[in-house]
Amino acid sequence: MIVGGRVRFAAAGRALHHRNFRLFFFGQLISVTGTWMQSLALGWLLGTLVGWNQAVVYIGLLGVVQFMPVLVLGLFGGIIADIWPKRWTVVGTQISAGVLALVLGGLVYFHAVAVWHVFVLAFLLGLVNTVDMPARQAFVVEMVGDDDVANAVALNSAVFNAARIVGPAIGGMVIAVVGTALCFILNGLSYGAVVVGLLAMRDSELRPATRLAIPRSLAAVGANLGEGLRYVWRTPVVLLAITVIGFVSTFGMNFNVLLPVMAATVLNVGPDGYGVLYASMGAGALAAALSVAMLGRPRLRILIGGGIVLGVAEFVLASTTLFPVAMAAVFVCGAGAIATSISANSLIQVTVPGPLRGRVLSVYTTVFSGSTPLGNGLTGGVGGLWGTPAALVMNGAVTLCAEVVAAAAVLRGFGRIGGDHGAGSANSAPVTVSPSVGLPSID
Repeated sequence: MIVGGRVRFAAAGRALHHRNFRLFFFGQLISVTGTWMQSLALGWLLGTLVGWNQAVVYIGLLGVVQFMPVLVLGLFGGIIADIWPKRWTVVGTQISAGVLALVLGGLVYFHAVAVWHVFVLAFLLGLVNTVDMPARQAFVVEMVGDDDVANAVALNSAVFNAARIVGPAIGGMVIAVVGTALCFILNGLSYGAVVVGLLAMRDSELRPATRLAIPRSLAAVGANLGEGLRYVWRTPVVLLAITVIGFVSTFGMNFNVLLPVMAATVLNVGPDGYGVLYASMGAGALAAALSVAMLGRPRLRILIGGGIVLGVAEFVLASTTLFPVAMAAVFVCGAGAIATSISANSLIQVTVPGPLRGRVLSVYTTVFSGSTPLGNGLTGGVGGLWGTPAALVMNGAVTLCAEVVAAAAVLRGFGRIGGDHGAGSANSAPVTVSPSVGLPSID
């Protein structure tokens, strides 16, 4: 049993055997820690600027502004990801995001910040993310190859959520001692870790996909967009994954909009307690990410089960005023949310052929992050009108309904087989599955 456990644990980290991915992995660990510090600080900054009675509405609107560019322009970001060298594209986007964080930190430090500054900088960050997200996610397979891509996606999520534990815990203490400015400044500097890692990579060890020719007309742009969309529509497992993540990210994953208000009003725990809540969410997400990494292959039952767990946990969070119960509920929320998102991302990564990967992942990121404006707006609006418990109940109920429908579809055979897989074009008939990729596990 011990030997088997060791084998499974080693398998969970097999993507780290690739030197380029190790550089990316540890750079992300530093950078995402800063990102979570900034996420925590933004909610607290808005609460202090507008007052806690209006904070939930403004935090919801901030999500609308930040993610609206992804919703409107995300598919075009996928074309860029398929045209430009992904490594250098990510270098540019990471530098841009770091500069924006430093500008916000400077404004706060010199007491010159206004609410409109926060919203303008969030919008600009959204434009950067429109290109960064599909390029960065499509770049993963170029570092590790098809065999280890699902493991690499899970490890990336583990990094993201390990940082969600450390970042908010540090951020809460920093806010309590010196204020929010240092959180933004440290986040801006942390992007340098990713840039250094990218620059240190060996080109000879990368596996670049065939790049898309630059479209020379609007008709060519439309044709390229259409190819990615047709692939999604004609590939049941990809369509199912994107549909599920659309509902879960619109409703289930927006409980973080409510956390600063719950910490300040319902739970009365201040910035330190707010940081602990975020860390608890990260601990649950990290546990789920590591568990999924050990599975070795994406599974539809994790995609569906994770959302069900998330919905139930939101009902518990809505019903409590006790801090320990809230911590436990947020832990489970984090686990369910990440199990669902990792499974969706991995199913897409192992299914989509290289020349289409950027465009199909842009559909995923458009749905995943582009749904945030709607979800944040609805969550913030309902929370502002009827309180945070009502918003949590709404989000949990919609998430549960979506997952029940998805489960019924899978039981009827949808997503089990069919569609293009691993090679071929979006407008071709179903093709032979590449033996190096394998069908996603349904059990």
